[in-house]
Amino acid sequence: MVFSSLLFIFYFLPAALGLYYLAPRRYKNLVLFLCSLFFYAWGEPVYIVLMLFSAAVDYSAGRLMGKYNGNKAVRRWCLTASVLVNLSLLGFFKYADFLIANLNFLLGSRIAPLNLPLPIGISFYTFQTMSYTIDVYRGQTDVQKDFIAFAAYVSLFPQLIAGPIVRYSTVAHQLRQRSVDAEKFALGIKRFAVGLGKKVLLANNIGQLWAQIKDTAPADLPVLTAWLGIVAFAFQIYYDFSGYSDMAIGLGKMFGFDFLENFNYPYIARSVAEFWRRWHISLGTWFRDYLYIPLGGNRGGAAKAARNLLIVWFATGFWHGASWNFVLWGLYFGALIVLERLFLQAWLRRLPAVLSHLYLLLAVCFGWVIFEFNGPQALAYLRVMLGLGNNALLDPGLIYMLATNGVLLVILGLGATPLPNALWEKVIAPRGKRRGAVLAPAFCLLILVVATAYLVDSSYNPFLYFRF
Repeated sequence: MVFSSLLFIFYFLPAALGLYYLAPRRYKNLVLFLCSLFFYAWGEPVYIVLMLFSAAVDYSAGRLMGKYNGNKAVRRWCLTASVLVNLSLLGFFKYADFLIANLNFLLGSRIAPLNLPLPIGISFYTFQTMSYTIDVYRGQTDVQKDFIAFAAYVSLFPQLIAGPIVRYSTVAHQLRQRSVDAEKFALGIKRFAVGLGKKVLLANNIGQLWAQIKDTAPADLPVLTAWLGIVAFAFQIYYDFSGYSDMAIGLGKMFGFDFLENFNYPYIARSVAEFWRRWHISLGTWFRDYLYIPLGGNRGGAAKAARNLLIVWFATGFWHGASWNFVLWGLYFGALIVLERLFLQAWLRRLPAVLSHLYLLLAVCFGWVIFEFNGPQALAYLRVMLGLGNNALLDPGLIYMLATNGVLLVILGLGATPLPNALWEKVIAPRGKRRGAVLAPAFCLLILVVATAYLVDSSYNPFLYFRF
């Protein structure tokens, strides 16, 4: 079940909200937990056991650390057990076949792959539960003694599948006590509607253009068509993932939670480092606080800081998928950030804003090629983009694509800036103006109606980050 489906919007969500608000306060976490289990079981009933096992391990580790608060050795063993169990589960289900394939390649062996389906959301809820035990060990959050409350946090359906990665410390108080007023619920509806529009009306439509270009053999691609294709993918993955995050944040507000923002207009950045402070913020800050800083951060000189950054970006790439292209993608951005720290950032500050922004967009587009293709395919596509083959510059097909997608591309470009939010606050829903009470709900209803019309005729359209 996905957020951008008629089943979720018109059946599951109303039922879950109804049950939640009818339940007495002390049973709300239980209702949310059961609704989340049903949501997850709809697609993967077998892997509920895996998620509950992970929750039980981390809950028990937290309780033991609380019980033996003065015994550093016991607390250390509890943390070690929690991290090992979580990473072992993630490694087995996500990376076992990757390891087998590489062993077969290196050793000439014929170990049969396991072909295990990847449990949806395992990369996200594994990091969430690990943040709990690490923070308890550090003394940065209290021990959760209510298993239902903790299990509700782990299985929380608004963000279970593809984030944002919600740390326990962010919602610890809200698990004990939360409330929703009309304003907060309305804001939740608005965020959900905006996210739905991003996914169904923008990401899915530009994704069709990317699919058409991606399926074309590199030898047959004009140079400018290759550039158009990767720009289309850049828009698709942004609106797809930020749309999911908007929907998750909106759903959270409907149930009384305040999740942190996960995107902050990354494509307006002027450096790679700034881009990654704005893109998938919850993942970047997780690696910063739980890997980069424990490794030493930028202490110990430039060489150690560069080493730590490359380790973090190796892990970031590998987190995205069991494939060498993701590792290369992570190291590519890690290397750029290291270079920016050494000297590029000083140069970029002296450049006109338009040139530093152009540098960022080019770096990101090249990065998306590495992200989307394996090694040989990525090289072939990059050769076309750089004009290193015998490909034509353009052809009539490109003109047709621009003519049929031109308006959409303009909307996508403007939508990736703060302009739409500024228009919302000044025109549609200005503070203290009565027209906001009419225009804002009407706008959200319009998105819902148009998106529903698209969904009626659409096939299954999962979010891109489901596969990570």
